[in-house]
Amino acid sequence: MVSRELNELKQQKNKSCSLLKDNRCFLFLLLLNETLQGSGHAQVNFTSTLLQVTMSEQLDLPVRQAGVIYLKNMVTQFWSEGDNTNNEAPASNNIPDEDRQFIRDNIVEAIIHSPERIRVQLTTCIHHMIKHDYPAKWTAIVDKIGFYLQSDNSGCWLGILMCLYQLVKNYEYKKPDERQPLIAAMQIFMPMLKDRFIQLLPDPSSDSVLVQKQIFKILYALFQYNLPLELINRQNLTEWMEILKTVVDRDVPPETLQVDEDERPELPWWKCKKWALHILARLFERYGSPGNTTKEYTEFAELFLKGYAVAAQQVLLKVLYQYKEMQYVAPRVLQQTLNYINQGIAHAVTWKNLKPHIQGIIQDVVFPLMCYTDSDEELWQEDPYEYIRMKFDVFEDFISPTTAAQTLLYTACNKRKEVLQKTMGFCYQILTEPTSDPRKKDGALHMIGSLAEILLKKKIYKDQMEFMLQNHVFPLFRSELGYMRARACWVLHYFCEVKFKSDQNLQTALELTRLCLINDNEMPVKVEAAIALQVLISNQEKAKEYITPFIRPVMQALLHIVRETENDDLTNVIQKMICEYSEEVTPIAVEMTQHLAMTFNQVIQTGPDEEGGDDKAVTAMGILNTIDTLLSVVEDHKEITQQLEGICLQVIGTVLQQHVLEFYEEILSLAHSLTCQQVSPQMWQLLPLVFEVFQQDGFDYFTGKVGDFGINKQFLACCYRTVGIIAYRIRCKNIANIFEYPELGSDEDDIDEEGQEYLEMLAKQAGEGGDDEDWEEDDAEETALEGYTTLVDDEENPVDEYQIFKAILQNIQTRDPTWYQALTQALDEEQGKQLQDIGTLADQRRAAHESKMIEKHGGYKFTAPVVPSNFNFGGSAPGMN
Repeated sequence: MVSRELNELKQQKNKSCSLLKDNRCFLFLLLLNETLQGSGHAQVNFTSTLLQVTMSEQLDLPVRQAGVIYLKNMVTQFWSEGDNTNNEAPASNNIPDEDRQFIRDNIVEAIIHSPERIRVQLTTCIHHMIKHDYPAKWTAIVDKIGFYLQSDNSGCWLGILMCLYQLVKNYEYKKPDERQPLIAAMQIFMPMLKDRFIQLLPDPSSDSVLVQKQIFKILYALFQYNLPLELINRQNLTEWMEILKTVVDRDVPPETLQVDEDERPELPWWKCKKWALHILARLFERYGSPGNTTKEYTEFAELFLKGYAVAAQQVLLKVLYQYKEMQYVAPRVLQQTLNYINQGIAHAVTWKNLKPHIQGIIQDVVFPLMCYTDSDEELWQEDPYEYIRMKFDVFEDFISPTTAAQTLLYTACNKRKEVLQKTMGFCYQILTEPTSDPRKKDGALHMIGSLAEILLKKKIYKDQMEFMLQNHVFPLFRSELGYMRARACWVLHYFCEVKFKSDQNLQTALELTRLCLINDNEMPVKVEAAIALQVLISNQEKAKEYITPFIRPVMQALLHIVRETENDDLTNVIQKMICEYSEEVTPIAVEMTQHLAMTFNQVIQTGPDEEGGDDKAVTAMGILNTIDTLLSVVEDHKEITQQLEGICLQVIGTVLQQHVLEFYEEILSLAHSLTCQQVSPQMWQLLPLVFEVFQQDGFDYFTGKVGDFGINKQFLACCYRTVGIIAYRIRCKNIANIFEYPELGSDEDDIDEEGQEYLEMLAKQAGEGGDDEDWEEDDAEETALEGYTTLVDDEENPVDEYQIFKAILQNIQTRDPTWYQALTQALDEEQGKQLQDIGTLADQRRAAHESKMIEKHGGYKFTAPVVPSNFNFGGSAPGMN
């Protein structure tokens, strides 16, 4: 009965709109669809009706919202099933072709005419539709966008630009040769966008600026990873640069000052400036810096640097001047401005223009940003745990003007003469002024700590750093101001490699830090003290001995702080302390593990979708790894291991019973640690649970399960991860060379020819990735696993990961052909060739190693050509006299 009524509603398409004017009819329709177990998308006209509901202005907004969310879920889940490349689902489960065509024909108009709450859901729909249909099935989308962009009806512009944005986003991360459908479309749209922007510039209204902002977002997505030179020539580059400079330079309406300061960054005028600066900074950084670009951008880089970089820099210097004069500047605008200025330090052309201003920028812009602020104080007092989270959040660094200021300071002091000397003189003056504001002292110490790596390499400064700590940092541990005590710990952290000439000064540093960790009442201070103490112990040989008598209260304090803050940096601190004090930790291992298990249970109460869920997942993984470290420390103490077994089983059981997939690898590692020497009756009870979860969650989550083929699959998985990490770390080492560039002369360019070749290689390897509006900078953080130095990193090490991989694969092929067939049968021709290439490379590396060993023992060797240490280009050529 219910099914028949639903079919009648769907078959009468022309009548559905009038029926759905009654809100109850639509809600009833959704209810009927649920009774069909979610198969409504496969019913002809049902999906079309949802779009009609979404577009109907006669219906209440909540009903339209329900309809569009339902539509979005159906499109994201089922639209791809109509793609010929995906034949996994039966055709009967697809959205019918009639509905697909109806949605293609009408979704653009729906986006244009819908309110914002509806529009944001529809843009998700069109993104998925473009992904699967353009250009093969939906070239008409380009015609529609062009039609509405040329329309004189300004009410259409924002909506159609959002459609164009989704078209560009689909190609944002693709390789240049895969972007041709987009480039063809943008050759039509780029002149339209420019003309439309020029038309809108004189209009300062909110609606006009929102459209301008959307055009900038399109350009940024178009240019972020590949600059299509076929779309850019000298004339239109000049016009776009003038537009960008005009937007950055224009005044924000004075009435915006009436808005609360926390809400101002969301105003369209500041957002428009932010995106203009995103584009400027990206153009300069990625395409406009000679010596740091790939070969195809060499000509563009020269053109940009000589023709546009200085003029843009002048406009941005005005933004910094406004900040200096205490005028409001949105944080992201300030951050991107500093990023652009930072890029110009390395080039002679821009440095010549910047040089007269650099000391003023450091003192009047960088320094205030690095001082403790009113907002810091407010957050410290109201929510110290949020203060800690913000200060240790690596993602916060990507958008923080303070981090941008710190980077600019480091670059200027590292690359340009006299900047470091003047900066240190400025900081010293503040530190030695008796009546100096504590917040200014905090800023000065923040600047000095940020330059620690440079200072400790220069003899003139490194010999003074112990004196600086003794006279200007140690006294701050007695300050009544919590942020000053925290800064004192932070400075010790960054100067942990100082060569102490006085053992008493080292002992004082350790004692002050230890007392802060154990006795301080302010949690942010305790966190900074924990990190400082650990790095001092790791970097100062005599430190370990001094802290040994206090290891129990120190570890108890660390465990307490981890539970209170759930900070993942501190789990790393505990792991390193356990490794440093393995003997001292053994007697308290049971107590520590109990504490860690309780903290783990507390942390995982936050689901992954809740606020802070991702951060807590990292913390939980750190806790499990810490427990595993404890197990390795006490492995020779059977009675302690038996006590830890019960605690670990509770943790393992919690993860398996709740199916927390993120932690399977860690708890399997715990199980391995508990069974590698012997398997107790308790551990045998775990096997049925592991097998049950294995059947439910699939083989993908169990690469660590010990197989029946004489090979530990966990080891195989580790080998696979190691090969990936090695490749990643090779790239990281090249990137790390950036930080080793020597100081430049006053007017030199900073050119890196080898880096240019390396960037070209990276460009060929570039793949696709994800993006979010405010996460344009794709800077990957090094994980603990990637940062861990292994034997594979040693070039002299005989262990070769490629040879191991080949040997394991051959072993599997010999011992269990069925499993080998299962592993390789899904490989296509290209993947099979790649596998063969790995085998060939393994043989080559083995031969090279054997050759090296023969050479090492006096056998044959190939003599490398002698390269002269100096060159005389004015003399005669050898043999030509």
